[in-house]
Amino acid sequence: MAQSQHLRRNFIDGRWDPAESGLTRENVNPADVTDRIGEFAESGGVDVDRAVDAATAALPGWRGLGPVRRAAFLARAGTLLGERAEEFAAVITREQGKLLTEAHGEVARARSVLDFTAGQARLLGGVTAPAEDERTFACTFRRLIGVVGLVSPWNFPLAIPMWKVAPTLLSGCTAVLKPSPLTPLTAALLVEVFQQAGVPDGVLNLVQGDVAAGEALVTNPAVAGISFTGSLAVGTAIQTAGAHRLLRTQLELGGKNAVVVCDDADLDRAVDAVVHGAFGQAGQRCSATSRAVVDVRVREEFLERLVPRVAGLRVGPGDDPASQVCPVVNTVRRDVALSAIAGAQRDGGKVLCGGGPGERADLPQGCYRPSFAVHRRSRGW
Repeated sequence: MAQSQHLRRNFIDGRWDPAESGLTRENVNPADVTDRIGEFAESGGVDVDRAVDAATAALPGWRGLGPVRRAAFLARAGTLLGERAEEFAAVITREQGKLLTEAHGEVARARSVLDFTAGQARLLGGVTAPAEDERTFACTFRRLIGVVGLVSPWNFPLAIPMWKVAPTLLSGCTAVLKPSPLTPLTAALLVEVFQQAGVPDGVLNLVQGDVAAGEALVTNPAVAGISFTGSLAVGTAIQTAGAHRLLRTQLELGGKNAVVVCDDADLDRAVDAVVHGAFGQAGQRCSATSRAVVDVRVREEFLERLVPRVAGLRVGPGDDPASQVCPVVNTVRRDVALSAIAGAQRDGGKVLCGGGPGERADLPQGCYRPSFAVHRRSRGW
């Protein structure tokens, strides 16, 4: 699918411009790394400062519209997103790798976020409260904080940015969005939808890039808040960098998740939950199932049902209707998965199925993670 060249650039103050340095970063299809999506801007502090300045200049006018009129822009963006749903889903699958059905689900979720947020416009008032003094009237007002930086990950390249962008704009704040460098095209399409919806120049800006752009956004003194979704290490660094100026932060960080299977569980449903949770989107979700803690009294029966299900999963490109497990986002994540298997074996775990590179002979040259089950016995459970 051919995409316009402008989508490979930053979007600052209503214009699509390359990075000031002229540097770019290659974006490839994880299902077939020979499929080059394009070269996207690799931005630095100069680009971030321009975007923050544009957002600062746009703030008074955007704030003055009021939430009801701002919600109308979100509603129009939701309509446009629905009209371009097929395009968005295809792009998500091509650059992130997830199954096309999962990509369609993400597009639907993003549109629901817009619909919900727009509906909150008439609920943004403050509250009145009783006062002890009869001559005192006590009330509260909601005030926007100003320019905010939005830093989003690659695993949900449309839904998570939308969770950040929609409430930011409805509240009257202006924003600089810095998406993951692994999924720049989806973010560019998102911003283009808001541009087409008529959002004024400077209200929503896009700066592509990696660490340099992120650090510049966090340390810019005109940025009043940062919303970040990603790793614990980066979230800690953001909190630390902004602490001296009391930077407002909203951090959604990673975690490890277990499914607990008791001895009276419906084992078929438990297996369904584990397979979906562990291998949906190739396990690239913060809520992905990374371990099952099974009561010793049903452990063997559970494994007898689980292992054939995992062994039978078909790994393949996200746009292949027969695929059940998509590739991971890049070779780094694939190698991390292989390293985890090796580490579990060193710790005494036994690989019950899979565990190799996970590539069929007919697969293109891609980032395919193995579907595997590792068994570790422990006392009690």
